[in-house]
Amino acid sequence: MSPVSASPAEVARGSSPVILALPHTGTDVPPDILARLNDEGRRLRDTDWHIHRLYDGLLPDATTVRATFHRYVVDANRDPSGTSLYPGQNTTGLVPVTDFDGAPIWRDGAGPDEDDVADRIARFHAPYHAALAAEVARVRALHGVAILYDCHSIRSRIPFLFPGTLPDFNIGTDGGRTCDPAIERAAAETCAAAAGYTSVVNGRFRGGWTTRHYGRPESGIHAIQMELAQGSHLATEAPPFALDAGKTARLRPVLAAVLGRLEAMAGNLRNAAP
Repeated sequence: MSPVSASPAEVARGSSPVILALPHTGTDVPPDILARLNDEGRRLRDTDWHIHRLYDGLLPDATTVRATFHRYVVDANRDPSGTSLYPGQNTTGLVPVTDFDGAPIWRDGAGPDEDDVADRIARFHAPYHAALAAEVARVRALHGVAILYDCHSIRSRIPFLFPGTLPDFNIGTDGGRTCDPAIERAAAETCAAAAGYTSVVNGRFRGGWTTRHYGRPESGIHAIQMELAQGSHLATEAPPFALDAGKTARLRPVLAAVLGRLEAMAGNLRNAAP
């Protein structure tokens, strides 16, 4: 495992109205936390593998904010209060105690207690969101509008979390509450028109805490989540979770088209803002 990054957030500042958030691509686990994970936890299976590489350069002027820490340290896309995103459904929490298959990830007796959770929020979750909030505010001041695009991926089959197989593109706007309808429509139309792919809007994944927390279209801040099925870009949805060059070459133009349409809409959104 590589050395832990000095900062919980990596920021690349751009001039576009679009911000790419990457809360789940980090694999840093501090040694004191790593020592408490069991063998399954140390595999870090529930990473959004290579998503930062998949999006790299697709919208050259976009700002990116990437969490460097792994979601097993603390999940940057969960409500810091611990409130579930999907009440009544299987999911993982602010500091997960199981992986996406329901398997324990901590050694016996080594799971996080309330003090651990509070410490991890302060050390990792809060600084990441402070960096993201600062960029949202900066971009909105620059353009009169900000479009936050939250980048995710997940295995296409996880019976513990959902039945069947996920579509390739899973667009989340919390039922249309987190962005202007035109943004949701543009993303959905672009994905639906992509040959050989499947897509859904506000299906099993309706947008996590990032999308729901920042998305305030009435204030000129629009948020949308894109959850990609990992089969759309990985050679296999199992270790070593390598990118597939052919799949990536097919997928990147579709994602670039989505981002390009959102960026082009910023002027109209600004003019329509109160």
